[in-house]
Amino acid sequence: MNIYQVDAFTNQIFKGNPAAVCPLEKWISADLMQSFAEENNLSETVFFVKNENSFDIKWFTPTCEVDLCGHATLAAAHIIFSELNYQEKQITFNSKSGKLTVTKAADWYTLNFPSEEVSAIETPELLKQALNITVLKCFEGKGKLLVELDNETVLKNLSPNFNLLAQLKSNDIIVTSKGDKVDFVSRVFAPNLGINEDPVTGSAHTLLIPFWIKKLHKTKLEAVQVSKRTGYLKCEYLNDRVEISGQAVTYLKGQLII
Repeated sequence: MNIYQVDAFTNQIFKGNPAAVCPLEKWISADLMQSFAEENNLSETVFFVKNENSFDIKWFTPTCEVDLCGHATLAAAHIIFSELNYQEKQITFNSKSGKLTVTKAADWYTLNFPSEEVSAIETPELLKQALNITVLKCFEGKGKLLVELDNETVLKNLSPNFNLLAQLKSNDIIVTSKGDKVDFVSRVFAPNLGINEDPVTGSAHTLLIPFWIKKLHKTKLEAVQVSKRTGYLKCEYLNDRVEISGQAVTYLKGQLII
């Protein structure tokens, strides 16, 4: 089996978010895919199988399968376009989150994903303890918390207690603020998925884009996920859908021997 490693949402090696990409001729067992993901020990390993004119896709963290992953979808599309001689301009993926498309223009890939709204909640006491900083507001999505902070400096300096975060029921804790040089910045913590901090999280932007569109009264936004590796995203709001654009670079090509 061929395997690739791609740095997504960047055009530089060692930046963005790395994902392992495994093209399959037919599906293998979920247990075997989970074992590969655990062995790779990246935030995501993505598998896909060609299905007529589209591709079926699955994503695994080192500990579990997830319903949606942005950076690994971008990574998979990058490999399909660059390594598998795909001639069309758009790829359609069939997933647990419905149909997803990726369109290529020059060296940019645009993901079209369903958008997700959030609702305001009282900030959980455990979250306050875990972050140990002032929270402006807290919002809830499907299995996710969205936390608004005062500014980018506070966000960058944040050093959460992951043991406390892991006690929250939410899989993703998305922390965000207005950006100094872009429209908004974010960081994403997911200890319940085996990922203390995810470098660049496309799926988190399905919540972040509608949230910041309403605050900033714009339809197109620029964003940076200010993890250690960092990642740059162009964002557009399309009501029930969002478009997230980024670049990608191949780091590794190899073979799995089992």
